[in-house]
Amino acid sequence: MEKQQAITHVILTSHPNQKFKQVLPIHWGVENPLERGPVVATLTNPHLRNAIGTHSGSYSVYRALATAAGHLPRDFRPDLTNTSPPVALGPYPSWWKNDAIVSIDPWGAVVSEVFQQHLRDGLDIRPTIAITKAHIYLPELKEAIEEGRIEVDGEVVGENYDVSVTKAAVEPVWYLPGVAKRYGISEGDLRKGLFQDTGGMFPELITREDLKVFLPPIGGTTIYFFGDPQKVADPKYELTVRVHDECNGSDVFGSDICTCRPYLVHGVEEAIRTAQKGGNGLIVYFRKEGRALGEVTKFLVYNARKRQVGGDSAATYFYRTECVAGVQDMRFQELMPDVLHWLGIQRIDNFISMSDMKFEAIRDSGIQVVNRVPIPEDRIPQDAKVEMEAKKAAGYFAPEGHLKGENLEKVKGRGLDE
Repeated sequence: MEKQQAITHVILTSHPNQKFKQVLPIHWGVENPLERGPVVATLTNPHLRNAIGTHSGSYSVYRALATAAGHLPRDFRPDLTNTSPPVALGPYPSWWKNDAIVSIDPWGAVVSEVFQQHLRDGLDIRPTIAITKAHIYLPELKEAIEEGRIEVDGEVVGENYDVSVTKAAVEPVWYLPGVAKRYGISEGDLRKGLFQDTGGMFPELITREDLKVFLPPIGGTTIYFFGDPQKVADPKYELTVRVHDECNGSDVFGSDICTCRPYLVHGVEEAIRTAQKGGNGLIVYFRKEGRALGEVTKFLVYNARKRQVGGDSAATYFYRTECVAGVQDMRFQELMPDVLHWLGIQRIDNFISMSDMKFEAIRDSGIQVVNRVPIPEDRIPQDAKVEMEAKKAAGYFAPEGHLKGENLEKVKGRGLDE
């Protein structure tokens, strides 16, 4: 055992304090983007990189495969002409509060504008955020229109039941000192954990203490805006938000063993209704499949739940997950509010969620949540009732009175810190 610990220590400290003078420093949390510095995670000039990992998150492995197969030139650089956002978001004061945003690059959507000179000088800097406009169509919205819950207004909702949205794709960019502080651990322990528990995938985590930024190979986040995105940060306008963690089986294929798609659709419906009243709605969609346990683990748990003696039950819902995964949930919502701070949000009037974990993470980050909105009882599929009962029994939800929240009309115009 002592020999094993000694070997581990040698591996983790093989190149301490290695520095490269060519690397541009990053001063995270500085207001001026030129003083903050660009995130350089590209491979065209490896000696100029100032970040660990590379772009595209979990898709970076496919890019490596394309390069290895000869389909993608290793020195390819994208032509970013006409790719800039169709709507300006920020900058907001939260962008340069050193601890408000630690898991995304707030300047990631505008690198071709703010780092023009760096690009002219040949530095390969790439966006980590992209914003575009689109239309979405959900069959449930047609039903909501036909039942009179949503109106066709020709602006938010079209005659063909299509909904106008602005959407943003966000790649994770972790500032390691800030992430460590958010989780209450040392930067060294964070680096060691990320290195060891990825099988040594990123040795720079240990050998390059001068590199403080890490682009992890994980899924990103998509934000759907209903209404004017530029009003999202203005507390004068009502804001409805649904923070949703990916559930492919339900969200895409309509599996009825959970409430994910019904709650997602409910969030979309409420976001549209708020936008049609002159406010704004947001769906923030995180790629954290199966409570960040993954879909294989998720399906194994499904089998275990259904095959246990006595059948599926609320009493053993989380226990069966722990038997397979070791924990109930690995989403750990501490980093989740960063994307809300990127949007400059100070107050959420209607939070379409029953999760205490999400609510507390947002509240503790300094954003006021006025009204918490549960899923209507008639939206819960029959097979999902076990999940709902298990979560209630486990204290996953706030008490019923708190779920309903305050009457929104009574808080209009109140100070943000009340």
